[in-house]
Amino acid sequence: MVDIIGFLCKEENLSNPGTALQAPASVFIRKGDVVRHVEPNASLVEAIDLIQEGAQNLVIPLENGCRNSRRKLLQNALSNSTFHNNRQYCWLTQEDIVRYLVNSIALFSQTAVNPINSLDIIDAQNITTVHYDDPASLALPSISRSLEIQNSVAVVDGDGKLVGEISPFTLNYCDEDVVAAIATLSAGDLMAYIDCGGPPEDLIQLVKERLQERNLVKALELMEEDSGISSGISLVSSLCSSSSEDEGFGFGRRNGRLGGYSAKVVRTSEAIVCHPWSSLVAVMIQALSHRVGHVWVVEEYQTLVGIVTFAGMLEVFRED
Repeated sequence: MVDIIGFLCKEENLSNPGTALQAPASVFIRKGDVVRHVEPNASLVEAIDLIQEGAQNLVIPLENGCRNSRRKLLQNALSNSTFHNNRQYCWLTQEDIVRYLVNSIALFSQTAVNPINSLDIIDAQNITTVHYDDPASLALPSISRSLEIQNSVAVVDGDGKLVGEISPFTLNYCDEDVVAAIATLSAGDLMAYIDCGGPPEDLIQLVKERLQERNLVKALELMEEDSGISSGISLVSSLCSSSSEDEGFGFGRRNGRLGGYSAKVVRTSEAIVCHPWSSLVAVMIQALSHRVGHVWVVEEYQTLVGIVTFAGMLEVFRED
């Protein structure tokens, strides 16, 4: 969905989104081996190596003869299984592997209790930021890139403090309405627009006014034709309303800006944060409990330092 949103946000498509929506699906196919097929007897080390090479999902044929340890690793992914030619396959993600390592954390106790700033996994280079008041459209290339490397775009204020994030995983639950918001709102307003529960009415009106000012009549018509002008967030709203029924690692809302979290988490624009002195195992559990593949690292006063990703965590265990 992020690919479709980015495509519709192009200037030539904003003026005629109806025509753009008739484009062949092939224009959205991403290059690169983001999905890799792996034999069931492949080792965990081999799986981690593939992730380090850029794979986001590993497709594995299930066999009854898998060793208990490997079967345990695959159990977390069985809900993402599918059948082809009477054979069952499962999708293994970075999150599945990290959860498996957390469940086996006693084997890595010395590494796991170390602070992340001693493990060289805080990435301060491959992060993208956008100022709160910048046009949201400026973040589009960064959003596309963040989808590839499984993180988000940080939204900061004038002092470099982390305010929130624009996450491709949140946008994946949006529909084409959000294109109008990206084209007309600031990064800060976009965060409110795509946040759980839908945008305030004043933001919806602001988007419509700015579409009129830019004479983007077709985009305005598309926005108004969609049922209830749901602002592209209907699926997120559904997730929020059902979050209280989720079990285990689920969805829930953050309590206060950059503060603590409840046990349930929704995908919102508020960022999950830790500190340089946080232990590796604490950050792993934090990411898993909030169903995110990255945690932002901030100093005591919320100044952005960098990011820790699942891929970085896996690299530590790969070298251990």
